[in-house]
Amino acid sequence: MFATVSTVIPELESMKRYPEQLYYRGSLQLLNRPKISIVGTRRPNPYTRSMTFELSKKLSMSGMTIISGAAMGVDRIAHEGSGAASTVAVLPCGIDIAYPAANAELIRSIETHGLSISPFEPGFAAREWSFVVRNEIVVALGSALIVAEADIGSGSMRSVEYALQMGKPIYVLPHRLRESMATHRLVAEGKATAIEDIDCFVAQVSRVSHQAITDTPFIAFCRKAPTYEEAMAKFPSEIFEAELSGAVEVRNGRVNVV
Repeated sequence: MFATVSTVIPELESMKRYPEQLYYRGSLQLLNRPKISIVGTRRPNPYTRSMTFELSKKLSMSGMTIISGAAMGVDRIAHEGSGAASTVAVLPCGIDIAYPAANAELIRSIETHGLSISPFEPGFAAREWSFVVRNEIVVALGSALIVAEADIGSGSMRSVEYALQMGKPIYVLPHRLRESMATHRLVAEGKATAIEDIDCFVAQVSRVSHQAITDTPFIAFCRKAPTYEEAMAKFPSEIFEAELSGAVEVRNGRVNVV
């Protein structure tokens, strides 16, 4: 059995177009917790596998929900590391289809103990374009995006594009030279921050994310990286005060919480 989401999920309002319908299996309560998205290659090297598992496990132990796309490789490891009860799987197909089939047992476990969601009608088979929609939802749900390992031109870099458009912080695992060339480039271009110490990173992001739960309506609105015009229209006095105090800053036409 499955159900449809009857209320708006605020994080998804940062998407270019809010999904017409959302189907789910599991507990929507996971969406009320601080959330972080993890993506990466379907063929991770041993180092990436180990670090992704440790990272997702420690993030979930800190009280965060891990968001990923249920694919092979990094996605699967992120779900497994967090544990089925602390993760959300976003599917590129109908909610009644376990895709990929190799991850069917994992997906069923997430449906039972965690949450799986899909913007596609039951029975819909995954298409090339539906992976793109899935990726946008994965990025939108998290307060930040972690790219564990990625090659230039890979699907993970499409997720990075969404994160940049939404004003989401991007983090990457540090890699050796000639490995994960795309994440090296992100750091070199100043678009991402390398996670040099997992324990320090977990403490930092979990503290910030938990603080967001008690945000004022204005700060909560700004965490969705609205355009400056949108913020001005809704909070004309607060935006000026927040800029002067350094609580928010405007980057690429969008308001971001500092």
